[in-house]
Amino acid sequence: MDDFNLCNLNTNAIQKVAIAHPSFADSLHQSVNTHLFSVSKIAANIAKKFHCEDIAELIGLLHDFGKYSSAFQRYMQIIINEQSEYYDLDLDGISSKQLKGSIDHSTAGAQWIAKALQAHLSSVCKEDPSLQMYALAILQILSLCVVSHHSGLINNLPEPTGGFAKRMLKSEEEAHFNECVKNADVTVIEKAQQIATKGLLLNATIFLKTSLTAFNLSTVEHDFYLGMYTKLLFSCLIDADRIDSADFENPDNKPERNQVADWKKACNKIERFVAQFSADRPIDAIRADISNNCLTRAQDPQGIFSLTVPTGGGKTYASLRFALHHAKKHNLDRIIYIIPFTSIIEQNADAIRKVLDDENKQSWVLEHHSNLEPELQTWRSKLAAENWDRPIVLTTMVQFLESTFGSGTRGARRLHQMSNAVLVFDEIQTLPIRCVHLFNNTINYLTRFCKTTAVMCTATQPLLHQLPNEKAMLGQLALTPANELTPDITTLYNVLERVQVTNLTRDGGWSESDLIQLIVEQLQIVTSCLVIVNTKDWAKRLFMALKVQVDEQVNVYHLSTGMCAAHRKALLSDVKARLANGLPTLCISTQLIEAGVDVDFSCVVRFMAGLDSIAQAAGRCNRHGFRDSAKVIVVNPEQENIGMLHDIKIGIDATKRIIGEFDDTQLLSPQAMTRYFEYYFYERADEMPYSITKSGFTKGKQTLLDLLSCNKNNINESQFPLKHAFMDAAKAFKAIDAPSHSVIVPYNEEAKSIITELCALDTRFNAAEYRVLLKRSQKYSVNLFPNVWAKLVDMHAVYTIGNDEQVYYLLDEFYSDDFGLSTETSNTQEDFIL
Repeated sequence: MDDFNLCNLNTNAIQKVAIAHPSFADSLHQSVNTHLFSVSKIAANIAKKFHCEDIAELIGLLHDFGKYSSAFQRYMQIIINEQSEYYDLDLDGISSKQLKGSIDHSTAGAQWIAKALQAHLSSVCKEDPSLQMYALAILQILSLCVVSHHSGLINNLPEPTGGFAKRMLKSEEEAHFNECVKNADVTVIEKAQQIATKGLLLNATIFLKTSLTAFNLSTVEHDFYLGMYTKLLFSCLIDADRIDSADFENPDNKPERNQVADWKKACNKIERFVAQFSADRPIDAIRADISNNCLTRAQDPQGIFSLTVPTGGGKTYASLRFALHHAKKHNLDRIIYIIPFTSIIEQNADAIRKVLDDENKQSWVLEHHSNLEPELQTWRSKLAAENWDRPIVLTTMVQFLESTFGSGTRGARRLHQMSNAVLVFDEIQTLPIRCVHLFNNTINYLTRFCKTTAVMCTATQPLLHQLPNEKAMLGQLALTPANELTPDITTLYNVLERVQVTNLTRDGGWSESDLIQLIVEQLQIVTSCLVIVNTKDWAKRLFMALKVQVDEQVNVYHLSTGMCAAHRKALLSDVKARLANGLPTLCISTQLIEAGVDVDFSCVVRFMAGLDSIAQAAGRCNRHGFRDSAKVIVVNPEQENIGMLHDIKIGIDATKRIIGEFDDTQLLSPQAMTRYFEYYFYERADEMPYSITKSGFTKGKQTLLDLLSCNKNNINESQFPLKHAFMDAAKAFKAIDAPSHSVIVPYNEEAKSIITELCALDTRFNAAEYRVLLKRSQKYSVNLFPNVWAKLVDMHAVYTIGNDEQVYYLLDEFYSDDFGLSTETSNTQEDFIL
C-alpha cells in the first residue's frame, strides 16, 4: 500500500487505512505498510556491517506492528483532525496530547517475533543442545529491541521490577496483538513469515555462539558481549526508524545521507600536506619518522593500536595519516576522533580541515559538541550530528560513553556508526577510572566483531591492557605490544626531551609568599611562565597577588572552569598571540589547560599532582623545541583543600612513590610512567567496575558492569540468557561527575543581549526562537556543582528566565573579567586587587 491522500477519503474509508505518520504539508500521509518496509530495508542495510542483516530486517519490519490497532489509528485521526479543516469527526473531545504515549504500539511486534521463533526452537536445538541458550538469546534480543524502540532498552528483571517478561505477557487489551494480525496488510505478514524461518533462527544462533566462543572469555565478558550484540542491533533499528520518519517529513534529507568517503582523495591530500614540512630541526625529523611509521602500519590488519608520542611529537597529523590510509585499506565508512575536551576538538578539527582544504570540507568533517558556534551549524551539520553521518567525526569522550551506556534512544542510534570505522581516542589517559572495564569490553567487542580499529593516543599511556590479575577477567583491553605505532618509545622520549623536571616539594609545603617569590624569580629569567594549580582557590589567590607584584610589562592571565567557554577561548587566544610574539606572559590556571591545549611557555610551575598530569603540564613548555633548555618545577603548597578531589589525591600519592624511586631526570621516562600507572591502577582497581551506591532493586553491593553482564544480584533462575538491567544501568550511568546546574553568565554584550531576549520571550508562542537563543547561550554558560549553586541561590545571584524554571542567568556583579563566576561580587574583588 502506497502513501495516500486522506483528503480524498470519507470517514468510513479512514477506518480501513493504517497511518504511521500524518503529513500536514500536503495531506499525503505515510502508511504503516510503507514505513515498515522502509525501516526494514534501512535496518538490514546498516546491519550488514556486522552480518546481522536478516534479523535487522525482521525487527525493522515489525517494530511498529502495533500501529495497525484501532486504538492507534484513532489517535492518528485525532492528530489529523486537530490540524485539518477538512474533517469534523466525532472524537469525544479527546486531544492528541491526552493520548500521546498511552497507546502501546511496540509490544505486538515483539510478541509476533517471539511466537514465530518459538515455534522453531525445539527443532533448532534438537541436534545440538548447546545451541539452546543462544537460540533463546536471539528470540529474546529481537523481541527486546522491538519492545524498547521508544523508551530505550528496558530491563530483563524478575517481578515486581518487571521489564522484558512483563511487557511480553501483556494482554490483548493492552498489546492488541490479535487485532493487529487481523488488520495488518497481507504483504507485511507474508514478508515476516518469509524471514522468520527456522533457517533464520539457526543461522543467527550459530553465528552468535561461534562469535562468543571464539575467544577465551570470562562469564562477565561473555554476558557483556551479549549486551553489546543487543545494543548494536537496537542501534540499527533506532537509526533506521528515525531516518525514515525524518525523511518522510523532509525528503530533502535523503540526498545528504550515507555519503561515501573518497579515502583515496583524502590520502593524497594528507601526503601533499605532510610533504611540505621541512626537516631543518631535529624535532621535525623525529615527527616525520613517527608519521612515516604510522603510514607504514596503516596497512596492518584491523585491531587495537596504541600511539604513544611525547607532546610535540606530531601526534595529531600522525594519527590522521594512519586513520586515512587504514580506512582506505579496509574500505571503512568513517573515522571518529574521541577527545576529552571541546577546546581540543576545535583545535583538532581545524588541523584536519587544513589537510582536507577544499570546497567540500564541511561534508567531510563533523564537530559534535555542546560549544559549537551556532553560526557554524547548518541544517546539514545538524542532520549529520543526529547519527554521526560524516566521514570524519570529532566528538567528546562523554558523547562516546553516553552513546554506549546512556539512557534513551538519541545516543543509542549512533552506536552502530562505531562499526566499520577507525576510532581514535586522543588523551586516553583522561578516561574516567570507573569506566575502565566498561570501556575495555566495548572496544574489545567492536574490534573483534564489528570491523572496527581503535587507536589509543597519548603521551602518557595508561595500562588498560595490563590490569591487576584479579581484575583482568572483568575486562582488559586486548592490546598487544606489537601494536604500538611508535617504534622504540624510550629512545624517542630521550630524543624529544625538551624540559628538565625539578622536584622542589618540601616537607610541610610552600607558603603563599614563597610561591609568589619563586614565580617572580622565574619571570626575571624567562619571558613566559605557566602556573598550574589543583584548585580554583589557589588560582585566584596567586593571580590576585602576582598581578600587583610582577613587572608591569608582564600580562597576567587567570583561567578556570568558572569562566564560560567564550571567555576562556578569548583569553587563550590572547595568551597564544603574546607567546608567539615573545611578549612577557604569566598564566595562572587550573588543570583545564593541561591536556592537548597548544600553548608554548618558557617555564611551567606545577602543583604536585599525578605523574601523568605533570607530564601533560610539561607538554605546555618548550613545545616545539626552540629553546635549549626549559624547566618544569614541581611544588607542593602548604595548605591545599583536595579532600573532595579523589583523582588528584590518589595521583599525588602514586607520584610520591615514583619520586622515591626515580631521580628528577627520569621522572618523565616511559619506565617511570608505567610504574606510576601500576601504582595508580592497583590503588583504584576496585573502582573500575563502576560501583552504584544507590539502587532500588539491587541486593547488596552492585556495579554497573554487573548490571550490564551477569547481573547476579538481581536475577532469579530464568530460561532467558539475557539478564541485563539496561534501563536501570543507563539511569545510573554518568560519564563524569559533571556539575548538576548550569547558568548563563553576562560575560559580554552579546551574552547580556541573549539574557535580555530570553527574559522577554514568551516561550509558549515562540518556541523556535527560544531554542535558537538557548543554543547561542551555550558558549556563555557555566556549569556548577551543587554546593556553589546553593550558595548563589542563597545570595539571590541567579534568576530564572521568565516562567522557565530550568534556565537560569547570573547577575552582572557576580561575573568578572578576571575570575569569571564568583560567589562574591566582582566589585569586591576589584577593590581587593587595587
